Amino acid sequence: MRVVSGVDLVVIGADGGPDRGFGGSAHAADGARLLADILPGMCFDAGSGGCRVAVVEPGADANTMLTAVREAAGRPGRWLLVCLVGQLVADPRGRRLALVTGGSTADNAYRRGLAWDWVVSAMVHGDQEEALLLVDAVVDRDTWAALERGGGEDGVGELLSYSRVPLWGRIGRYTPGRRGRDAVLPGGEGSFSRALTTVLGQGLPGAPAAVAPLDLQPAVAGLLDGGDPAGATGARLLGPPQGGRLLMRNRAAVRGALAGLSLSEELLALLWRESAPTDPPSA
Repeated sequence: MRVVSGVDLVVIGADGGPDRGFGGSAHAADGARLLADILPGMCFDAGSGGCRVAVVEPGADANTMLTAVREAAGRPGRWLLVCLVGQLVADPRGRRLALVTGGSTADNAYRRGLAWDWVVSAMVHGDQEEALLLVDAVVDRDTWAALERGGGEDGVGELLSYSRVPLWGRIGRYTPGRRGRDAVLPGGEGSFSRALTTVLGQGLPGAPAAVAPLDLQPAVAGLLDGGDPAGATGARLLGPPQGGRLLMRNRAAVRGALAGLSLSEELLALLWRESAPTDPPSA
């Protein structure tokens, strides 16, 4: 029987470059940095020491990004977490999605971008027991229309509604120019990256020491788009899946447990926690 442990985390915050049409990725690198800073220490049975992290440079090309995902997927482990932060664009037929990469133009953004299918395929065929794709993205008017149409089994809407890997995140609309200044940008205020890192940092008061993504979702949704995630912005939320064994540390529970201890007892509790067995309660 093979015994595997640990988490592989790949964080991609893609800068679409100077083209005004891809200004929705202006803060993508900031969002990726936030996620890369907090996620490694939050996995309940792994912690920072059991998490292998790959942070892709925001100006990298699609091949470099895909290589990082494939390399992580090829390592045996419990979980594979991939984060995509930036602007998505659909192909001309509205059937496929890609993450816009640096130096793209309106004519070549899909062809040179990181194809959604590539990422999902690498995750599906990975050597981990479970996988989760975190998405903090915006799309332009045409791509949003393609998402709304659905298009049956061949439409981009189906890629999100019936994904081959579990999804968690937010996809919003972005309009270039002055109107785009009011949009919630990936990595910016009101974005999924910001909301998730805030909730993980603060914890959930009254919740157990280990919580699933589904437990975190109400608090995360409450911070999206200024507390109105389904309002005028028309953002599409991707709720985390039910079930699964991925558990995150609840910092509020740890603070509450240590509140009544003296300093020396706090130190003893910390030492005990660091040396305790790392198997999650559900393993």
